[in-house]
Amino acid sequence: SFSHRLKVTQNIDRPSTTTINNHRPKTTMVSFQARVLFLLSTLLLTARAADFYKLLGISRDATLKEIKKAYRQKSLQFHPDKNKEEGAADKFGEIARAYEVLSDEEKKEVYDQYGEDGLKKHEEGRGGGFGGGGGFDDVFSQFGFNFGGGGRRQQREQQTPDVEVPLHVTMKQLYLGDMIEVEYVREVLCVNWQECMKNSQDCQGPGVRVKMQQLAPGFVQQVQQRDERCVTAGKMWRNNCAACPTKTITEKIDLTIELTPGMRPGEMVSFEGVADEKPGYTAGSLHFKIVELENDTFHRDRDNLYKTVEIPLVDALTGFSLDLKHLDDHEFALNVNDVTECDHVMRVPGKGMPRRSGRGFGDLYLTFEVDFPDKLSDAQKKSIKEILTQGEDGKEEL
Repeated sequence: SFSHRLKVTQNIDRPSTTTINNHRPKTTMVSFQARVLFLLSTLLLTARAADFYKLLGISRDATLKEIKKAYRQKSLQFHPDKNKEEGAADKFGEIARAYEVLSDEEKKEVYDQYGEDGLKKHEEGRGGGFGGGGGFDDVFSQFGFNFGGGGRRQQREQQTPDVEVPLHVTMKQLYLGDMIEVEYVREVLCVNWQECMKNSQDCQGPGVRVKMQQLAPGFVQQVQQRDERCVTAGKMWRNNCAACPTKTITEKIDLTIELTPGMRPGEMVSFEGVADEKPGYTAGSLHFKIVELENDTFHRDRDNLYKTVEIPLVDALTGFSLDLKHLDDHEFALNVNDVTECDHVMRVPGKGMPRRSGRGFGDLYLTFEVDFPDKLSDAQKKSIKEILTQGEDGKEEL
């Protein structure tokens, strides 16, 4: 049976946005503007702290090809399945986020101009730079300022990571098609999990808690912290809840995997919403990746099959009849009347793998290897020489 466990972590221990509360201190306009500009410059510096370019180890003028190459290297280095060091999963998430942004032309442009915070505003439908005509408040809201207690950020729906499981099958199964029953073990939400939640205004999303810190009279800062008790926006998990001692429980589910004739190695059979569940998240997808086992008779390349056949020298010179058995055990015969050279390749139409479209089959290619005798007697040599030189004397006389 297949079994998989997932651990989802997020790197959220960093300052995010800064807001100004509704209480305005009694001060002059010059002093007020000076404070705002000072705080704004501080925020601009911290917004650049989590530099996506530094995460991938590339320059700001890197090409898309260089970005992809850097992402592959970094993701392999910090993949949770290969790197068990503490913090590797968080680093992997940051790298994935950096690649998501820098590989998208629109997101990259917004990030280069306004930083990560401006990008978040853009993704939530409130981006577009400073030219939107929103006035003084809109300009500063790009960097987390809030005059008069503006609206709360929209929460994007999150899901647990997809799971990929190798599915080892034979070439015969992919030739004929098959139905495979598997048992999968996953984590699902406790039946009464909603009874174990309580209201908490500090919770801004799954695992995300926001605390307010006063920087100066009239100025406060929002600081994001990791808190696994936060289930979703405004909801926190109650510890030691009798209704659900743990957030999730183990569940075994039966799945039927359908292999259609002609499927190829590397293809996926997917089940949406079957990965592990977690409070505040939608379940990701489960993918079974086809791995074709080696066949003793045939070698496959897409829809074509290949086979090497050894024939004796006499058959190579005089012709032969060959009986072959296919993957589905049906037999067919080949008749060769001409001389067959060593390493000669014969194409047999329609004897390959089924095409995925259902329209016919690929081809079978046979490579002939001629088996020469180790030695010949003098009589055999004389006979072969006489046969092969018949008629040559007459040609010389002409």
